[in-house]
Amino acid sequence: MKYGLIGKPLGHSYSREIHRLIADYDYELKELDESEVGKFLQDRQFAAINVTIPYKQTVMQYLDFISDDAKNIGAVNTIVNDGGKLCGYNTDFLGMRALIEKSGISVKGKKVLIFGTGGTSNTAFAVCKDLGASEIYKVSRKEKDGAITYDRAREQHSDAEIIVNATPSGMYPSVDGEPMDISCFHNLEGVADAIYNPLCTNLVLDARDMGAIGVGGLYMLVAQAVYASALFLGREADESVIDSVYERIAREKRNVVLVGMPSCGKTTVGKRLAELTGREFADTDEEIVKRIGMSIADFFAKHGEDAFRKIESEVIADLVKDAGLVVATGGGAVLKKENVRAIKRNSIVVFVDRPLDMLVATNDRPLSSSVDKVKKLYEQRYDIYKSVADEIADGSGDIDEVANRIRRKLGI
Repeated sequence: MKYGLIGKPLGHSYSREIHRLIADYDYELKELDESEVGKFLQDRQFAAINVTIPYKQTVMQYLDFISDDAKNIGAVNTIVNDGGKLCGYNTDFLGMRALIEKSGISVKGKKVLIFGTGGTSNTAFAVCKDLGASEIYKVSRKEKDGAITYDRAREQHSDAEIIVNATPSGMYPSVDGEPMDISCFHNLEGVADAIYNPLCTNLVLDARDMGAIGVGGLYMLVAQAVYASALFLGREADESVIDSVYERIAREKRNVVLVGMPSCGKTTVGKRLAELTGREFADTDEEIVKRIGMSIADFFAKHGEDAFRKIESEVIADLVKDAGLVVATGGGAVLKKENVRAIKRNSIVVFVDRPLDMLVATNDRPLSSSVDKVKKLYEQRYDIYKSVADEIADGSGDIDEVANRIRRKLGI
Protein backbone atom coordinates (compact mmCIF):
# COMPACT_ATOMS: atom_id res chain seq x y z
CA MET A 1 0.00 0.00 0.00
CA LYS A 2 1.41 3.39 -1.01
CA TYR A 3 -1.42 5.64 0.18
CA GLY A 4 -4.44 4.69 2.24
CA LEU A 5 -6.34 4.57 5.49
CA ILE A 6 -5.96 2.38 8.57
CA GLY A 7 -8.59 1.87 11.26
CA LYS A 8 -11.41 -0.47 12.20
CA PRO A 9 -14.14 -0.72 11.08
CA LEU A 10 -13.79 0.81 7.60
CA GLY A 11 -16.93 -0.46 5.86
CA HIS A 12 -18.51 2.98 6.30
CA SER A 13 -15.60 4.91 4.77
CA TYR A 14 -15.84 7.23 1.76
CA SER A 15 -12.15 8.14 1.89
CA ARG A 16 -11.13 6.16 -1.19
CA GLU A 17 -13.60 8.00 -3.43
CA ILE A 18 -12.66 11.37 -1.94
CA HIS A 19 -8.90 10.97 -2.41
CA ARG A 20 -9.36 9.80 -5.99
CA LEU A 21 -11.16 13.06 -6.73
CA ILE A 22 -8.49 15.15 -5.03
CA ALA A 23 -5.36 13.70 -6.63
CA ASP A 24 -4.12 11.07 -9.07
CA TYR A 25 -3.14 8.16 -6.83
CA ASP A 26 -4.61 4.88 -5.61
CA TYR A 27 -5.90 4.98 -2.06
CA GLU A 28 -6.52 1.75 -0.15
CA LEU A 29 -8.51 0.92 2.97
CA LYS A 30 -6.74 -1.40 5.41
CA GLU A 31 -8.57 -2.68 8.49
CA LEU A 32 -6.19 -3.54 11.31
CA ASP A 33 -6.71 -5.08 14.71
CA GLU A 34 -5.04 -3.15 17.52
CA SER A 35 -2.39 -5.87 17.81
CA GLU A 36 -1.42 -5.30 14.16
CA VAL A 37 -0.99 -1.52 14.24
CA GLY A 38 2.51 -1.45 15.70
CA LYS A 39 3.97 -3.94 13.21
CA PHE A 40 2.31 -2.20 10.28
CA LEU A 41 3.89 1.11 11.21
CA GLN A 42 7.28 -0.39 12.08
CA ASP A 43 7.43 -2.12 8.69
CA ARG A 44 7.05 1.31 7.03
CA GLN A 45 5.70 -0.18 3.79
CA PHE A 46 3.74 2.92 2.77
CA ALA A 47 4.37 6.45 1.54
CA ALA A 48 1.63 8.17 3.55
CA ILE A 49 -1.57 7.15 5.32
CA ASN A 50 -4.56 8.49 7.16
CA VAL A 51 -5.58 7.10 10.54
CA THR A 52 -9.15 6.84 11.78
CA ILE A 53 -10.93 5.45 14.83
CA PRO A 54 -9.87 3.90 17.08
CA TYR A 55 -6.15 4.44 16.45
CA LYS A 56 -5.60 8.22 16.31
CA GLN A 57 -3.93 8.13 19.71
CA THR A 58 -2.52 4.60 19.52
CA VAL A 59 -0.25 5.40 16.55
CA MET A 60 1.55 8.27 18.29
CA GLN A 61 3.93 6.01 20.21
CA TYR A 62 5.36 4.65 16.94
CA LEU A 63 6.16 8.00 15.31
CA ASP A 64 9.55 9.70 14.97
CA PHE A 65 8.10 13.20 14.68
CA ILE A 66 4.76 14.70 15.73
CA SER A 67 3.71 18.21 14.72
CA ASP A 68 3.04 20.70 17.50
CA ASP A 69 -0.65 20.85 16.56
CA ALA A 70 -0.99 17.07 16.78
CA LYS A 71 0.89 17.01 20.11
CA ASN A 72 -1.34 19.69 21.58
CA ILE A 73 -4.48 17.91 20.40
CA GLY A 74 -3.19 14.49 21.42
CA ALA A 75 -4.21 12.76 18.19
CA VAL A 76 -2.71 12.00 14.78
CA ASN A 77 -4.77 11.32 11.66
CA THR A 78 -2.07 11.68 8.98
CA ILE A 79 1.32 9.93 8.82
CA VAL A 80 3.95 10.64 6.17
CA ASN A 81 6.88 8.27 5.65
CA ASP A 82 9.73 10.74 5.01
CA GLY A 83 12.61 8.49 3.97
CA GLY A 84 11.88 6.00 6.74
CA LYS A 85 11.04 8.66 9.33
CA LEU A 86 7.38 8.54 10.35
CA CYS A 87 5.94 12.04 10.74
CA GLY A 88 2.54 12.57 12.35
CA TYR A 89 0.09 15.41 11.71
CA ASN A 90 -3.49 16.33 12.52
CA THR A 91 -5.56 17.59 9.57
CA ASP A 92 -8.81 16.88 11.42
CA PHE A 93 -8.38 20.25 13.15
CA LEU A 94 -8.54 22.12 9.85
CA GLY A 95 -11.35 19.85 8.64
CA MET A 96 -13.53 20.39 11.69
CA ARG A 97 -12.89 24.12 11.68
CA ALA A 98 -13.92 24.22 8.01
CA LEU A 99 -17.10 22.27 8.82
CA ILE A 100 -18.16 24.56 11.64
CA GLU A 101 -17.42 27.73 9.69
CA LYS A 102 -19.16 26.43 6.55
CA SER A 103 -22.25 25.45 8.55
CA GLY A 104 -22.79 28.94 9.94
CA ILE A 105 -22.55 27.74 13.55
CA SER A 106 -21.13 30.55 15.68
CA VAL A 107 -18.99 29.25 18.55
CA LYS A 108 -17.52 32.50 19.84
CA GLY A 109 -18.70 33.30 23.37
CA LYS A 110 -20.88 30.15 23.52
CA LYS A 111 -21.09 27.19 25.90
CA VAL A 112 -20.06 24.05 24.04
CA LEU A 113 -20.61 20.39 24.88
CA ILE A 114 -18.40 17.83 23.13
CA PHE A 115 -19.70 14.28 23.20
CA GLY A 116 -16.86 11.77 23.52
CA THR A 117 -13.33 11.60 24.93
CA GLY A 118 -11.20 10.15 22.09
CA GLY A 119 -8.95 11.72 19.51
CA THR A 120 -11.77 13.42 17.61
CA SER A 121 -13.09 14.99 20.81
CA ASN A 122 -9.62 16.41 21.48
CA THR A 123 -9.70 17.94 18.02
CA ALA A 124 -13.18 19.38 18.60
CA PHE A 125 -12.03 20.87 21.91
CA ALA A 126 -9.04 22.55 20.24
CA VAL A 127 -11.19 23.91 17.40
CA CYS A 128 -13.87 25.31 19.70
CA LYS A 129 -11.23 26.89 21.92
CA ASP A 130 -9.58 28.42 18.86
CA LEU A 131 -12.95 29.78 17.69
CA GLY A 132 -13.50 31.53 21.03
CA ALA A 133 -15.96 29.36 22.95
CA SER A 134 -16.56 30.70 26.46
CA GLU A 135 -17.01 27.28 28.10
CA ILE A 136 -16.22 23.80 26.80
CA TYR A 137 -17.13 20.51 28.46
CA LYS A 138 -16.42 17.00 27.27
CA VAL A 139 -19.28 14.60 27.93
CA SER A 140 -19.00 10.84 28.34
CA ARG A 141 -20.80 7.89 29.90
CA LYS A 142 -18.31 7.99 32.78
CA GLU A 143 -16.45 10.81 34.48
CA LYS A 144 -12.97 10.26 33.09
CA ASP A 145 -10.23 12.30 31.44
CA GLY A 146 -11.89 15.48 32.67
CA ALA A 147 -15.27 14.63 31.13
CA ILE A 148 -18.66 15.00 32.79
CA THR A 149 -21.46 12.45 32.44
CA TYR A 150 -24.46 12.81 30.15
CA ASP A 151 -26.69 13.04 33.23
CA ARG A 152 -24.63 15.90 34.59
CA ALA A 153 -24.71 17.65 31.22
CA ARG A 154 -28.48 17.38 31.25
CA GLU A 155 -28.82 18.59 34.86
CA GLN A 156 -26.19 21.33 35.02
CA HIS A 157 -25.60 22.46 31.43
CA SER A 158 -29.02 22.54 29.79
CA ASP A 159 -28.18 26.09 28.70
CA ALA A 160 -25.48 24.80 26.33
CA GLU A 161 -25.71 26.43 22.91
CA ILE A 162 -23.42 24.26 20.77
CA ILE A 163 -22.95 20.47 20.66
CA VAL A 164 -20.21 18.61 18.78
CA ASN A 165 -20.53 14.85 18.51
CA ALA A 166 -17.19 13.04 18.47
CA THR A 167 -18.56 9.58 19.34
CA PRO A 168 -19.42 6.82 16.84
CA SER A 169 -23.00 6.66 18.13
CA GLY A 170 -25.32 6.76 15.10
CA MET A 171 -22.64 5.70 12.61
CA TYR A 172 -23.41 3.16 9.87
CA PRO A 173 -24.56 0.44 10.24
CA SER A 174 -25.98 1.27 13.71
CA VAL A 175 -27.79 4.35 12.42
CA ASP A 176 -30.54 4.35 15.06
CA GLY A 177 -28.14 5.34 17.83
CA GLU A 178 -27.41 8.75 19.32
CA PRO A 179 -25.38 9.72 22.40
CA MET A 180 -28.29 11.31 24.27
CA ASP A 181 -31.66 13.01 23.94
CA ILE A 182 -30.85 16.68 23.29
CA SER A 183 -34.38 18.06 23.77
CA CYS A 184 -33.35 19.40 27.19
CA PHE A 185 -30.99 21.95 25.62
CA HIS A 186 -33.44 24.81 25.15
CA ASN A 187 -30.83 27.34 24.03
CA LEU A 188 -29.39 25.06 21.37
CA GLU A 189 -28.13 26.90 18.29
CA GLY A 190 -26.10 24.27 16.47
CA VAL A 191 -25.00 20.65 16.32
CA ALA A 192 -21.95 19.49 14.36
CA ASP A 193 -21.57 15.72 14.09
CA ALA A 194 -18.24 14.26 12.97
CA ILE A 195 -20.12 11.23 11.59
CA TYR A 196 -20.56 11.37 7.81
CA ASN A 197 -22.28 8.03 7.15
CA PRO A 198 -25.22 8.47 7.33
CA LEU A 199 -25.11 12.00 5.94
CA CYS A 200 -27.49 13.13 8.70
CA THR A 201 -27.48 11.31 12.03
CA ASN A 202 -30.43 11.31 14.42
CA LEU A 203 -28.56 13.96 16.40
CA VAL A 204 -28.40 16.24 13.35
CA LEU A 205 -32.08 15.67 12.55
CA ASP A 206 -33.04 16.34 16.18
CA ALA A 207 -31.19 19.65 16.06
CA ARG A 208 -33.02 20.68 12.91
CA ASP A 209 -36.35 19.67 14.45
CA MET A 210 -35.53 22.05 17.32
CA GLY A 211 -34.87 24.91 14.91
CA ALA A 212 -31.09 24.77 15.33
CA ILE A 213 -28.40 24.27 12.70
CA GLY A 214 -27.59 20.58 12.25
CA VAL A 215 -24.71 19.42 10.09
CA GLY A 216 -23.06 16.05 9.48
CA GLY A 217 -19.35 15.38 9.11
CA LEU A 218 -18.93 14.89 5.35
CA TYR A 219 -17.56 18.40 4.79
CA MET A 220 -15.03 17.82 7.57
CA LEU A 221 -13.99 14.53 5.97
CA VAL A 222 -13.44 16.14 2.58
CA ALA A 223 -11.61 19.17 3.98
CA GLN A 224 -9.23 17.14 6.12
CA ALA A 225 -8.57 14.86 3.13
CA VAL A 226 -7.55 17.86 1.01
CA TYR A 227 -5.07 18.95 3.69
CA ALA A 228 -3.84 15.36 4.20
CA SER A 229 -3.33 14.87 0.46
CA ALA A 230 -1.17 17.99 0.37
CA LEU A 231 1.04 16.45 3.07
CA PHE A 232 1.13 13.17 1.15
CA LEU A 233 2.43 14.91 -1.97
CA GLY A 234 4.51 17.66 -0.37
CA ARG A 235 2.58 20.58 -1.81
CA GLU A 236 0.23 23.38 -0.78
CA ALA A 237 -3.37 22.40 -0.13
CA ASP A 238 -5.79 23.51 -2.85
CA GLU A 239 -8.69 24.65 -0.68
CA SER A 240 -10.69 25.62 -3.77
CA VAL A 241 -11.54 21.96 -4.45
CA ILE A 242 -13.17 21.29 -1.06
CA ASP A 243 -16.65 22.49 -2.04
CA SER A 244 -16.74 20.74 -5.42
CA VAL A 245 -15.51 17.40 -4.02
CA TYR A 246 -17.97 17.64 -1.13
CA GLU A 247 -20.90 18.38 -3.45
CA ARG A 248 -20.02 15.50 -5.77
CA ILE A 249 -19.65 12.94 -2.96
CA ALA A 250 -22.87 14.14 -1.32
CA ARG A 251 -24.76 13.78 -4.61
CA GLU A 252 -23.35 10.31 -5.23
CA LYS A 253 -23.98 8.99 -1.72
CA ARG A 254 -27.43 10.49 -1.17
CA ASN A 255 -30.28 8.10 -1.98
CA VAL A 256 -33.11 9.36 -4.16
CA VAL A 257 -36.37 8.28 -2.51
CA LEU A 258 -39.57 8.65 -4.51
CA VAL A 259 -42.82 9.21 -2.65
CA GLY A 260 -46.34 9.81 -3.87
CA MET A 261 -49.75 8.35 -4.51
CA PRO A 262 -50.33 4.75 -5.54
CA SER A 263 -50.13 4.50 -9.37
CA CYS A 264 -48.25 7.79 -9.72
CA GLY A 265 -45.39 5.93 -11.43
CA LYS A 266 -42.80 5.69 -8.63
CA THR A 267 -41.63 2.21 -9.63
CA THR A 268 -41.45 2.69 -13.40
CA VAL A 269 -39.97 6.17 -13.10
CA GLY A 270 -37.57 4.96 -10.40
CA LYS A 271 -36.28 2.10 -12.56
CA ARG A 272 -35.70 4.46 -15.47
CA LEU A 273 -34.01 7.04 -13.23
CA ALA A 274 -31.70 4.31 -11.91
CA GLU A 275 -30.80 3.33 -15.49
CA LEU A 276 -30.10 6.93 -16.47
CA THR A 277 -27.87 7.58 -13.45
CA GLY A 278 -26.15 4.20 -13.10
CA ARG A 279 -27.63 3.60 -9.66
CA GLU A 280 -29.14 0.49 -8.12
CA PHE A 281 -32.93 0.45 -7.81
CA ALA A 282 -35.03 -0.83 -4.93
CA ASP A 283 -38.80 -0.96 -4.49
CA THR A 284 -40.09 -1.20 -0.93
CA ASP A 285 -43.28 -3.02 -1.97
CA GLU A 286 -41.27 -5.61 -3.91
CA GLU A 287 -39.00 -6.14 -0.90
CA ILE A 288 -42.04 -6.50 1.37
CA VAL A 289 -43.55 -9.17 -0.88
CA LYS A 290 -40.27 -11.11 -0.75
CA ARG A 291 -40.26 -10.88 3.03
CA ILE A 292 -43.89 -11.86 3.66
CA GLY A 293 -44.15 -14.49 0.92
CA MET A 294 -47.53 -13.34 -0.38
CA SER A 295 -49.15 -10.41 -2.16
CA ILE A 296 -49.73 -7.19 -0.24
CA ALA A 297 -53.47 -7.48 -0.86
CA ASP A 298 -53.52 -10.98 0.67
CA PHE A 299 -51.41 -9.83 3.62
CA PHE A 300 -53.78 -6.90 4.25
CA ALA A 301 -56.76 -9.26 4.19
CA LYS A 302 -55.14 -11.76 6.54
CA HIS A 303 -53.22 -9.56 9.00
CA GLY A 304 -54.51 -5.98 8.61
CA GLU A 305 -52.90 -2.62 7.88
CA ASP A 306 -51.05 -2.24 11.20
CA ALA A 307 -49.10 -5.47 10.65
CA PHE A 308 -48.26 -4.35 7.10
CA ARG A 309 -47.03 -0.93 8.23
CA LYS A 310 -44.73 -2.55 10.80
CA ILE A 311 -43.05 -4.67 8.12
CA GLU A 312 -42.95 -1.70 5.76
CA SER A 313 -41.05 0.32 8.37
CA GLU A 314 -38.51 -2.48 8.82
CA VAL A 315 -37.95 -2.75 5.07
CA ILE A 316 -37.56 1.02 4.61
CA ALA A 317 -35.05 1.25 7.47
CA ASP A 318 -32.99 -1.60 6.00
CA LEU A 319 -32.96 -0.19 2.45
CA VAL A 320 -32.15 3.44 3.13
CA LYS A 321 -29.16 2.63 5.32
CA ASP A 322 -27.28 2.11 2.08
CA ALA A 323 -26.04 4.91 -0.14
CA GLY A 324 -26.53 5.95 -3.75
CA LEU A 325 -29.79 4.09 -4.43
CA VAL A 326 -33.02 5.03 -6.16
CA VAL A 327 -35.85 3.84 -3.93
CA ALA A 328 -39.56 3.70 -4.79
CA THR A 329 -41.79 3.64 -1.72
CA GLY A 330 -45.37 2.59 -1.14
CA GLY A 331 -48.03 5.27 -1.10
CA GLY A 332 -48.39 5.20 2.69
CA ALA A 333 -44.70 4.99 3.56
CA VAL A 334 -44.46 8.61 4.71
CA LEU A 335 -47.42 8.39 7.08
CA LYS A 336 -45.18 7.19 9.93
CA LYS A 337 -42.70 9.63 11.42
CA GLU A 338 -40.13 6.88 11.98
CA ASN A 339 -40.10 6.12 8.24
CA VAL A 340 -39.54 9.75 7.34
CA ARG A 341 -36.75 9.95 9.92
CA ALA A 342 -35.06 6.85 8.50
CA ILE A 343 -35.31 8.19 4.95
CA LYS A 344 -34.04 11.67 5.81
CA ARG A 345 -30.81 10.35 7.31
CA ASN A 346 -29.30 9.49 3.96
CA SER A 347 -31.70 10.54 1.22
CA ILE A 348 -33.27 13.31 -0.77
CA VAL A 349 -37.05 12.89 -1.00
CA VAL A 350 -38.81 13.53 -4.31
CA PHE A 351 -42.60 13.77 -4.46
CA VAL A 352 -43.80 12.44 -7.82
CA ASP A 353 -46.80 14.74 -8.20
CA ARG A 354 -49.08 13.08 -10.72
CA PRO A 355 -52.45 14.85 -11.22
CA LEU A 356 -55.47 13.19 -9.66
CA ASP A 357 -57.18 12.64 -13.00
CA MET A 358 -54.17 10.58 -14.17
CA LEU A 359 -54.18 8.23 -11.17
CA VAL A 360 -55.86 4.85 -11.55
CA ALA A 361 -57.44 2.39 -9.14
CA THR A 362 -55.65 -0.97 -8.85
CA ASN A 363 -56.80 -4.22 -7.29
CA ASP A 364 -53.36 -5.00 -5.86
CA ARG A 365 -53.50 -1.93 -3.58
CA PRO A 366 -56.25 -2.42 -0.97
CA LEU A 367 -56.47 1.26 -0.03
CA SER A 368 -56.74 2.47 -3.65
CA SER A 369 -58.87 -0.23 -5.25
CA SER A 370 -61.60 2.14 -6.50
CA VAL A 371 -61.83 5.65 -7.96
CA ASP A 372 -63.49 6.94 -4.80
CA LYS A 373 -60.75 5.46 -2.61
CA VAL A 374 -58.06 7.02 -4.78
CA LYS A 375 -59.70 10.43 -4.49
CA LYS A 376 -60.05 10.07 -0.73
CA LEU A 377 -56.40 9.08 -0.33
CA TYR A 378 -55.31 11.98 -2.53
CA GLU A 379 -57.17 14.46 -0.35
CA GLN A 380 -55.75 12.91 2.83
CA ARG A 381 -52.14 12.58 1.73
CA TYR A 382 -51.32 15.32 -0.77
CA ASP A 383 -50.18 17.86 1.82
CA ILE A 384 -48.22 15.15 3.65
CA TYR A 385 -46.27 14.29 0.50
CA LYS A 386 -45.49 17.97 -0.02
CA SER A 387 -44.38 18.48 3.57
CA VAL A 388 -41.82 15.63 3.58
CA ALA A 389 -40.46 16.29 0.09
CA ASP A 390 -37.17 18.03 -0.57
CA GLU A 391 -38.15 18.34 -4.23
CA ILE A 392 -41.46 18.09 -6.09
CA ALA A 393 -41.42 16.67 -9.61
CA ASP A 394 -44.28 17.02 -12.07
CA GLY A 395 -45.45 13.44 -12.60
CA SER A 396 -47.38 14.06 -15.81
CA GLY A 397 -45.85 12.86 -19.05
CA ASP A 398 -44.24 9.58 -20.05
CA ILE A 399 -41.65 7.67 -18.02
CA ASP A 400 -38.61 9.17 -19.72
CA GLU A 401 -39.93 12.70 -19.35
CA VAL A 402 -40.55 12.33 -15.62
CA ALA A 403 -37.27 10.49 -14.94
CA ASN A 404 -35.23 13.10 -16.82
CA ARG A 405 -37.15 15.87 -15.09
CA ILE A 406 -36.04 14.44 -11.72
CA ARG A 407 -32.48 13.86 -12.90
CA ARG A 408 -32.10 17.46 -14.05
CA LYS A 409 -33.72 18.81 -10.90
CA LEU A 410 -31.27 16.89 -8.69
CA GLY A 411 -28.23 17.36 -10.90
CA ILE A 412 -27.42 13.64 -11.00
